[in-house]
This record gives sequence, C-alpha cells and structure tokens, in this order.
Amino acid sequence: MMKHEKLIRKILLGAIFLFFYFPILYMLVFSFNGSRSLTSFDGFSLQWYEKMFHDANMMEAIYYTLVTAIIATAVSTLVGTITAIGLSKSRRIVRELVTQINNLPIMNPEIVTAVGFMLFYVSLHMEKGFMTMLLAHIAFCIPYVILSIMPKLRSLDDNLAEAAMDLGATPMQALWKVIVPQIMPGIVSGALIAFTMSFDDFTISYFVSGNGVKNISTLVWTMSKRINPSINSLSTIIVLMITVALILVNILPILKERLDQKNKVTSKRVLTIASLCVVLLITGGLAWLKNGAKQTMNRDEAIARFGSDTLKVYNAGEYIDPEINEAFERQFGVKIIYDTFDSNELMYTKLQGGENYDVLIPSDYMIERLIGEDALQKLDHSLLPNMSSLAEGVNHLEYDPDHTYSIPYFWGSVGIVYNKDNVDVEDLEEEGYNILKNQKYRGHIYLYDSERDSFMVALKALGYSMNTESETELEAAYEWLLDVVTTMEPEIVTDEVIDAMINGNKDMAIVYSGDAAYILSQNESMGYYLPAEGTNLWSDSMVIPKNARSPKLAHAYINYILEYENSMKNSQFVGYTSSNGEVVEALSGEEGEFADNEAYLPRLHYDKDEIFHYNSRTKKIISDFWTKVKIAK
Repeated sequence: MMKHEKLIRKILLGAIFLFFYFPILYMLVFSFNGSRSLTSFDGFSLQWYEKMFHDANMMEAIYYTLVTAIIATAVSTLVGTITAIGLSKSRRIVRELVTQINNLPIMNPEIVTAVGFMLFYVSLHMEKGFMTMLLAHIAFCIPYVILSIMPKLRSLDDNLAEAAMDLGATPMQALWKVIVPQIMPGIVSGALIAFTMSFDDFTISYFVSGNGVKNISTLVWTMSKRINPSINSLSTIIVLMITVALILVNILPILKERLDQKNKVTSKRVLTIASLCVVLLITGGLAWLKNGAKQTMNRDEAIARFGSDTLKVYNAGEYIDPEINEAFERQFGVKIIYDTFDSNELMYTKLQGGENYDVLIPSDYMIERLIGEDALQKLDHSLLPNMSSLAEGVNHLEYDPDHTYSIPYFWGSVGIVYNKDNVDVEDLEEEGYNILKNQKYRGHIYLYDSERDSFMVALKALGYSMNTESETELEAAYEWLLDVVTTMEPEIVTDEVIDAMINGNKDMAIVYSGDAAYILSQNESMGYYLPAEGTNLWSDSMVIPKNARSPKLAHAYINYILEYENSMKNSQFVGYTSSNGEVVEALSGEEGEFADNEAYLPRLHYDKDEIFHYNSRTKKIISDFWTKVKIAK
C-alpha cells in the first residue's frame, strides 16, 4: 500500500512539474525552429538567435532593461532600508500613517499608477526617456522593499541597538554592524522583489518611457503583432540567465561554508574574486549591448538641410521592414527614434500625455479624429513628389480627400479565412457573415478580439451600415454577436490567429487581409472570402503632428517610404497591400509574389464596402456591448 502511495505522489509531483515547466521547455525547443511557426517544428536552426543579436532594437531593450533594473534595485533597496529602520523608531501614529501611504502603490491598479506618473511628468514638462522610466521604477520598487524589511525589524529586540552602544559602538556602528545584519534576509528579499518588479514591468514602463527607450516587456508587447520567433530566443536566454543565477545563489553559500571551515583567508579571496568576475561580466555585457545598439554618425549636413538630425516615428509594432529605417539613417545621416504602439487608442493616450513625434502612422478613423481636434500639420506636397505613385484604392480617401494631412501607408480589408477542405464555398456565398451561425462549424471558428471589426461583421450580417448611429441597430448587432458566442463556441483571439490558421486549428477566422495573405502563403489549403454584405476597407496613413520638431525631415521620410523599392520591400516584409500603385501591380501581377494570393489585393468600387468613421458616442456603446459579449463567452 505504501509503495502505491509513493508512486501516486511521484506521479502527481511529476504532473505538477510538467504543468509548470512544459511551456518553458516548449518555448526553448521552438527557439531553435527552422521556420516561423510556433506549433510545427521544421528542423533545428540558430537563425532566430542570430536575428536577435543583430536586432539593434532588441539589444537596446535588453540594455535598458538591465541598467534600469540594477540601478532601481540598488537605489530602492538603500532608500527602503533606511526608511524602514527610521519608521521602526518613529511614533506609532507616524509609523501607521506612512505604512498606509506605502501600501497605496502596492494596492493600486498598475494602470492607475502608470497614468499618474505620466501626468506628473507632463505637469513638470519632463521629456520622457530613460530618466523618467528609471525614476518611476525606483518609486514603485521602494514600497516593496519597505514591506519586506518591516517584519524583520518588528521581530528585533528594541534594546538591541542600545545594548551595542552601551558596549562602545557608535550609533552608525550599531546600525551597520548590529541592526543591518539582523535584517539582511529582509533586505535581500526586498532587493530581489525590486529587481523582478523592475525587470518585467510593462504597464508603467509603457506610459513613462519615450524617445526610443524601451525595455524588454514593451518591446515584446509591440512585437506580438506578427509571429516573431526571436521572442522565443530572447525568452530562452533570460530563463537560462535566471537558472544560472539561482544555481549560483544556492551554491555560493555552501562553497563559502566549506572554505570557511578550511581557511577563512582563502574563502574571502575566492568570494572577492568571484564578486569581481560577476561585476566585470555584468559591466562587459552591458557595454557590449550598448555597442550593439544603433550607432549615430556625423549629422552636420542633415542639420543644415533639414534643421534637425533626429526623426521620431510612432508606428504599430512589427509594421515595417527594419532595413528601411536603417537605410534612411545611412542615406540622410540622421538617427531615427522608432517607437511602436499596440493600438490606436494607446497611441492617442500617449499623445494626450504630451509625447511628441515627427511621423505617426495611425488608422483612418483615428486620423479623422486627430484632424477634427486640429492635432495635425498640413503637408507640403512639393516635398512629396512620390505622391504621384499612390494606388487607386487609397487616392482621395473620404476622411482626407486631398491628402491635406495624410499619405497612405498600407491598406486592406477584413474578411474570412477558411479551410477549403472543410468549409463549403457555397455556404460562404449563400450565408456570408451568417456562416458564423451555421451549426455545421460550431467550435471551429475564431473571432478577432476587436470591438470595431466584430461589430462591423454583425452590422453587415444584419444589412446595416458599419457606421450606423442607431442604438437599435447597434443593440441588434450586440444580440447577433451574443448569439454567436453562446451557441457556436468560437474562440476570441488576437494575433495568435495567424499561426493557428496556418496550422489548421480551426476552419474559419475573421482576420485582416494582410494577415490573411500571410496565412494563405504558408498554407495552400486556406482561402480568403469577402462576403457580399460588404466589409471594412481600412487604410493606415502617415501624418505629421502639430508639435513635430522635425517637419522637413518627416516629409523626407514619408517620401522615402513611398519610393518604389522601399514600398516593395515593406509590403513583402509585412504582407499588407502597398500604397504605391506600381508595387501593387508588380506584387499581384502574374509573376508577382502575391499573384495567386486572393487576400493581397483589396476589393475596389464595391458600394457596400465602407471606411470606418470616428464617432465618440457610438464607440462608447460598442465598447460596452463588446465587453458584455466577451463576458458571456
């Protein structure tokens, strides 16, 4: 009986370890995958590690993450320790008041703290960058250090310091030779928590950083738009570093104890040498990372020509071929500070926080909003000769018919990617979007987690305009979506839909045309269908904000993006339809890369296709309804 119990315990323990560590092992294995797939292993390769080490943005992110975490940990541990010791000797009312204040940042939702820091910096007119991020990290780490040390201080005898001074110690000696050693476990715990909190922080870092400064968390977040296996490589290295650190933390005390038993002098020398090696390793690593980041060059000519040698660009994550920015820097002798955002709404929030950029690349409805708020500069068309190459589908768009404020970047549609082996095309043609209610496909559908596009699908399925202002029609669309999620068992996803559909995990998915083009290029069994009820014909465009500091350089950048070769490279890399008409013809023509790809070329001159228009009232209604839909799921 005992043997069976031991066996069961071992099996349970093994299952628990498998549950916790299998995702890490999975990530480690796929960091060596020969393809971009995150689910199908196509042979061993080091290509993603090579790409990671050659990616200047990644190297910069690692550098800033480590430097910020190390400095924030050191400062917050010192300040937190001194504060905790001071509080332990303060009057009870002061101690309790400060303790409650100290707990506020810990109890506060992180988004509230992030916005608070952002507004604080705006009120002081501080330019966001490395220093603002570092100060924010120090501030939110200190409460955790104090919280870790206070229990140790409460457990000490109140007369310990006085006893030390009675024996001849000075107050400083009593503090550092008696009190501090007693509370050292709490200090170490607080320092480790501070380092961890700083190292993996995303929300606060996102709102308080700027000028191209980003940490690993914000970089990975903005890279998640597209499948990027380099993230696996980066994560694997981090896991290995943590594993080595944990091994050292556990081995060094044992080594020290054994050396102490043999020879105390030898022990001190070994530990000193080991400490110096660690410091040199960290210092050398940080220096290497910094040198691996983007290098600047002499920009006197650029300043004379454009009045500036720095261009700040704000674009969606994974939405440009990195070589284009590098080539622009070389050709014009300037430095590009390239920041990325996850959504138009987060971009708008950051702009409202006082952030300034020279070029923004938002979506149509957001541009319409920015124009309405007089937040954009009028473009100088004489500096944009490549405007003449604009494709028919993005020339003279409704929200900016004369391109007074915007120049199209990419464009496309929203449609249904389907598995041609499992989905009957006749069902698609007969039912359109209502195929999402066909019980034949129950449990085999992906919905995209976008309130705007999900309501577009529902409104079109019901025969309404996607820009309707009728609350009755919006409520009917809500009921339609509610019926889909409660009866069809769809999975609501974001960009993981790309890899999932490549591997045929489901039969249908609502996706953007650029993502669909990539899916179709990777899996011949997939097709793309635009329902007859119409769709969202969207476009993302380049604009120059009113507060841009380098408008001339911004015009040069926009014109550069429109050039045939650059537009071609960009479209091939990202997969979305180029705004350059010649590129569209070349890529979708008989010998083009997307010749047989039905998702690449958007549908033109179809009266039921619409451009989404910004409406603050309906946006609020849709947001509330979409939240209810996801809760019902």
